[in-house]
Amino acid sequence: MRLILAIGWMVGALAAASLAWAGQRPAQQAGGAGAQQAAVEAREPADSVPVAVNPATYIIGPEDVLFVRVWREPELSGPVVVRPDGKITLPLVGDIPAAGLTPEKLDTAVTQAYAKFINNPEIIISVQAVRSKRYYVTGEVNRPGAYPLVTPTTVLEALTLAGGFREFANKKNITILRGTQRLKFNYNDVVKGKNLSQNILLEHGDYIIVP
Repeated sequence: MRLILAIGWMVGALAAASLAWAGQRPAQQAGGAGAQQAAVEAREPADSVPVAVNPATYIIGPEDVLFVRVWREPELSGPVVVRPDGKITLPLVGDIPAAGLTPEKLDTAVTQAYAKFINNPEIIISVQAVRSKRYYVTGEVNRPGAYPLVTPTTVLEALTLAGGFREFANKKNITILRGTQRLKFNYNDVVKGKNLSQNILLEHGDYIIVP
């Protein structure tokens, strides 16, 4: 009797699992393209992810993505992109210069602008994505690509953020392209405490090439 009950339970479980699988498969097939797109997006550079910048020191530049939050005014709140002319456009107040200002100074300017339309406006400006200042790491590193230059970053720090070296990387002959300059960087020397002057701070547009 116990054997019959056990067999019956197993058959029922298998049938339920088959039905569940059959019900999910069409949905999975229908959502296949979406799942693939999500996977592609997950591999995209994370420059659109909110970044931690110092609102008192970070200098906003063209193409940076900001979020303007107006307290208790959701229709006036939202993300804005700094245009090539350095300005942002906000509801009610129109164009406001943003490039060259820190988030704190822009906060003050936006507050003054909205004060003409709202009583005691409370504004918070945050940087969602740094796109005005980037450096690039290419060649024999584990995570080549473009990186936001949010805080002062040395060559050694940039190489660490790029995931370190691949197996056959030439660590002694790394090159930093800066405009027309070709600056050399010997990783092996720097990690041994030698010639530390070559571990320079990166500037916007620098390319680190690891052969």
